Amino acid sequence: MEELWRARRSALAAGVTCIGILLAATTFTPASAQPDEPDEAPETSVLSLPALGNDPDISLYGLAGMQTLTFPVPAGLVPDALTAIVELPPFVRAGSIVVTQDNRTVSRVDLPPNRAPVSIPLDGADIVDNAVTVLLRAQLLPVEEYCLYDPTIPLRLSNAALTYRGAQAEPTVVADFLPPVLKRLTIFLPENPSRAESDAAVRLTGAVVAHYGSQNTAVAVEPLRDPIPPAAPFERHIIVREGPDAGVSLHHTDGMPALLIGGPAGELINQARLLGSDISRLALASKAVVGPIKSSPQLPPDVTTIANLGQPGVNATALKPQVSVGLDQTRLGRPVKDVRVHLKGSYTPLPPDIGGQIVVAIGGQTVDRWPIEPSGVIDRWVTVPDDMLQRYTNLGVAVDISGNTGGCGEFQPVTLTIDGATVVSSRRADPPVPGGFQSLPQAIMPHVLVGIGDGFDDTRRAVTIVEGLQRLSVLPFDAEVVPLADALSADLPAIAVSADGWDGPPLPVRGGTNGELHVQSADGEPTTLKLDPALEFGSLQVVLDKGRTVVAATANGDPGQLDSLLAWLDADPRRWSRLTGTAVVAPVGQGPVTLPVEQTPAAPGADADSGPGATVWVAAGAVVAAAAALTGWLVVRRRRRA
Repeated sequence: MEELWRARRSALAAGVTCIGILLAATTFTPASAQPDEPDEAPETSVLSLPALGNDPDISLYGLAGMQTLTFPVPAGLVPDALTAIVELPPFVRAGSIVVTQDNRTVSRVDLPPNRAPVSIPLDGADIVDNAVTVLLRAQLLPVEEYCLYDPTIPLRLSNAALTYRGAQAEPTVVADFLPPVLKRLTIFLPENPSRAESDAAVRLTGAVVAHYGSQNTAVAVEPLRDPIPPAAPFERHIIVREGPDAGVSLHHTDGMPALLIGGPAGELINQARLLGSDISRLALASKAVVGPIKSSPQLPPDVTTIANLGQPGVNATALKPQVSVGLDQTRLGRPVKDVRVHLKGSYTPLPPDIGGQIVVAIGGQTVDRWPIEPSGVIDRWVTVPDDMLQRYTNLGVAVDISGNTGGCGEFQPVTLTIDGATVVSSRRADPPVPGGFQSLPQAIMPHVLVGIGDGFDDTRRAVTIVEGLQRLSVLPFDAEVVPLADALSADLPAIAVSADGWDGPPLPVRGGTNGELHVQSADGEPTTLKLDPALEFGSLQVVLDKGRTVVAATANGDPGQLDSLLAWLDADPRRWSRLTGTAVVAPVGQGPVTLPVEQTPAAPGADADSGPGATVWVAAGAVVAAAAALTGWLVVRRRRRA
């Protein structure tokens, strides 16, 4: 009994001692000795897939669809997750997505219900050359009635975006100044830039926009001020200044450093070319002075392959498979006509009791067809009609089968493949086919003169136009700034910026005196509208002059109307690609309108039925139609305002 009491007393003493120690630790420990607080949550950045140069949606076809996704990773950041909204195909009841890299599973997530958000972890994905490449694999489970599932409707991950952890690292050498992801570039120029400074800014714009391609990097020009404000995340600042010290160097400011491009007038352009050249990767110092760099325009061949045009090959597997072969005139590097495509590929041979045909179409209109063959080989020349050509023309190829394919699952799907060795032949089109805005930028490639006046504003306008046109093309074109008069009198294609009026070749639409508005075709047959009150507007127009294409940026009143039009175009990259006709006009107080004014130059070697008389009638018809369209538009606009 005494031993039991002695044990209880020892335990009690030990408990009191422990409590005392805890109280002492809580009460008397100095602040400096307190345990470290939990680290703050790491900084995160979210970029949509279009901002990374990818399509906004990810489509996975079939019950086990796959797609490779490559996205850039700026220095200092780590990919965290891929987020999106799930759009399930009809008659799919469950599924999952597996992310792999080099046969290694990165993550696996079950799909949520339809139209619900999903977050796919990317922790552990390896970064190689500032980029990550992963394979997304869908595993879908259809409803019991398997035949209800349609493999042509994909699992879609819409509004996809990448989440990054970390903070962007500041560049320490010139080679690292341009990051893998660039949302905006601001070029700072003196308030009264010299011709060399304006030329450098325009060339930088074209080089940067071409480099980042589908990221649609925005470029702005601002007056130089001191100090230069720090750049925001995923943005960069470049200072262009003429001076005695030639070179490209990092200019340290608060936050992200800027890049200073300087040199005498004869050297400034050469230094500006460094960022767009391959040797920029060797500029591993805080300052670099480059020697002569020649701008070598790419001369397009008459014969190429779709692999050289950016399509290594296309394929599809379905009951009636179809693929699309892209014909991009900007990749061909010139306006073209007489386009012929030598389709090479194959399709799954069909059973003897199943018939079918190969159908080639553009915009739903069939241009060629032929019966299937037992060999399943495609080897055929297809002619693309000139009147179907656009800046981007999609040539659809489909296997159309007929016959009894049996019940559910009894007929295997057909695989259609068009090889990258498919040949595309063409000839240069003069005048361009089609004309107007759809002929840009291929009609001004590979070298265009940019005519501007003196002052800061014309340089800013020229930068906006070159930015918009370069976004339409994968291939870069060379833009050279010259005085406005030189651009209008030269034989080369030109972009002419004249916000204070127009003194060049006749334009499709131009303002006159006393409220007159002139609408004119390429053959010189005008009509006149007299408006009260007079219409002031800014415009961007395309005209053929002496066998070359001229893009005219002008206003018949306040130059601010031209600025409003360019700001409207610059606000959405898709607006440049959607321009048709030959003139887009922005009146005071109204939204821009595109006028379908057709240019109808006389064809060489025309017969009697299509001689000068017929040409005049065609031109007159085009003018009357354009005038009627403009008149109707103005009446509707003014009624709405009333």
